[in-house]
Amino acid sequence: MTNDKEQITIIGCGNLNRSDDAVGVIIAQRLQQYLTEHPHPNIQIYDCGTAGMEVMFQARGSKQLIIIDASSTNSEPGAVFKVPGKELETLPEPSYNLHDFRWDNALAAGRKIFKDDFPSLVTVYLIEAENLGFGLELSPAVKHSADFVLSEVTAMIEEWVMGNRKNY
Repeated sequence: MTNDKEQITIIGCGNLNRSDDAVGVIIAQRLQQYLTEHPHPNIQIYDCGTAGMEVMFQARGSKQLIIIDASSTNSEPGAVFKVPGKELETLPEPSYNLHDFRWDNALAAGRKIFKDDFPSLVTVYLIEAENLGFGLELSPAVKHSADFVLSEVTAMIEEWVMGNRKNY
């Protein structure tokens, strides 16, 4: 039996057809494979693509949320930014188009709508993109950073799982 308050949700965002923009989705897919080999009922991993609304609903009920996405800030390609979600929350502008509702909007709206049923601990990994044009491959710098973030998040999962096993 799982306790929803112990739930950890990891969400990868991005577009698989836009080169480095796919990094969050690729990491989520690799984490899903890891979880298949090392199952734990309190950890869920989603590829939410570019659907901010899905981010909001998948995060609901979790204690902790990790979002992984590409960034474009004119920083060094492959730079990794680990940012508290609170610093990135943005209320959405009024719109009739759900494509304008991004994960940063999902953080602010989810907290406002779901209140205590939305994760209080949110961490966002942003990996600076080199190429956001059409393509199916990550650039070498972003691929290297994806491997780094994957290993860091995997280590966090293992640490969390081992910590919980001691409580049983």
